[in-house]
Amino acid sequence: MINEPYPKIYLYRRLVQAKLFIDNNYADNIDLDNIADEAWFSKFHFIRKFKSTYRYTPHQYLTYVRLEKAMELLKAGLPVSSVCYSVGFESLSSFSRLFKRAAGITPSEYIARHQKIKAHMAESPLTFIPGCFASRNGWLKN
Repeated sequence: MINEPYPKIYLYRRLVQAKLFIDNNYADNIDLDNIADEAWFSKFHFIRKFKSTYRYTPHQYLTYVRLEKAMELLKAGLPVSSVCYSVGFESLSSFSRLFKRAAGITPSEYIARHQKIKAHMAESPLTFIPGCFASRNGWLKN
């Protein structure tokens, strides 16, 4: 039996604390040193533990969080450039490239697609409601 210097739950809490730090500070200029300091790990040990727990490196997770927040803001109709800088990216071209790799379309195409969906929802809202729910509430014409 190997005696570990710290219980696993203690190490896991520190990793969760670092993940929450990323979730709450994704728009700031944070790097691996900031995140590892939050968890009180050396950065190399932190990368290994974070990846074994969350299947992403801290940088990959930070990029993922930024892109998810960007998608929310783009759905709201904000311009691409303001979304790029508000979620923590420093370059519009790198943001667009990463966004296209993750979503399969450019940010501008993403905005256009969601505007089209919103317009379709405004025209015929019942197509977006399950039929059983609509008929139970008397919204469907017989």
